[in-house]
Amino acid sequence: MISKKTLALSAALLLTTTSFTAQAQDHSHHDHAHHMSVSAGSTDHTGHDHTKSIEPNSLMGTHLHDKGEWMVSYRYNYMRMEDMRNGTNDLSDAEVIALPNPYAPPANLRVVPVDMDMHMHMLGAMYGVTDWMTIMGMAMYMKKDMDHNTYNMMGNKIGSFETSSGGIGDLKGSAVIRLYEGKNTQLLLNAGLSLPTGSITEDGEVLTPMGTTMTLRLPYAMQLGSGTIDFHPGLTYSGNQGHWGWGAQYAAEIRLEDENDEGYSLGNKHQFHLWGGYSFDNGLILGSRLSYTTQDDIEGRDTNISAPVPTANPDNYGGDWGNVGLFANYSPSHPEWQGHVFGVEADLPIYQDLNGPQMKQDYGLTLRWSYGF
Repeated sequence: MISKKTLALSAALLLTTTSFTAQAQDHSHHDHAHHMSVSAGSTDHTGHDHTKSIEPNSLMGTHLHDKGEWMVSYRYNYMRMEDMRNGTNDLSDAEVIALPNPYAPPANLRVVPVDMDMHMHMLGAMYGVTDWMTIMGMAMYMKKDMDHNTYNMMGNKIGSFETSSGGIGDLKGSAVIRLYEGKNTQLLLNAGLSLPTGSITEDGEVLTPMGTTMTLRLPYAMQLGSGTIDFHPGLTYSGNQGHWGWGAQYAAEIRLEDENDEGYSLGNKHQFHLWGGYSFDNGLILGSRLSYTTQDDIEGRDTNISAPVPTANPDNYGGDWGNVGLFANYSPSHPEWQGHVFGVEADLPIYQDLNGPQMKQDYGLTLRWSYGF
């Protein structure tokens, strides 16, 4: 159940956003035509033409839109995870099944995750309420597939199996507000909430150490949402000089409830991003991104999740990751394609220190299309 404290906080945030909107209607703005005339090579950063923004495709809330302007977008994000690690040490299957099963002592773990594919389809919309505040919303559909090896009580492999889950994820809404604007720089505040629309009760058929199959509640990694109302604060700094652009962002996910309906809450997450890029005259933008993520383990436990697999243990979640990304954006110059942006971004981990035995990140890919009007 959603607590009274959470409802009060959500209402307060909604009233604050409404107040911002009401104030914005009487706020004096920069000339809209001036904003839209700024070119990629200009040193004046007050322009908000999203087709000229030098920004990674995987990040949200990095720019504003002019008053009355809309932007719709579609992003496809793919993440591949493979092989096991504890801290900074890689683990073999033999090392994993030598670990104790905390829910059936003194037995050991008997199921080892092999790899995981996660597909996310994200539909977003942004609207410029004023020249200094943009609101946005995002809906997500995700599909997860995880392969496992099963070992019997003697430690011999008896087979493999796959579990899958898919459906709507959590819905998110937020506001992006300009705190500061200089000649070539700006500082933006991000404030958002996500609602627990994603399922946290997904089931799947598993191969047990006894050689039988049965349907069980899938581990936390295979669920589709957090189950809690979450706060998404952030700050984004960006600047440009000539054809060059750069930026930095802090973004977080803070759980506003101690536990969801199944008795747990995902760990709070904090992310830090740095990026830079170059805008060519033909509409092509090339850039790179450096990111650091830290996330706590899961608090509490879903008592329906108790299989002899590392992903069933809430302590085996979270950690620290360092990633590097390369991105490219292209805005066609043809009049019929004005306002469209096509983007691609590749993501590779360069550092992983994980809380307990869990799968490592292998690589990620983001595809983006957006249209502003």
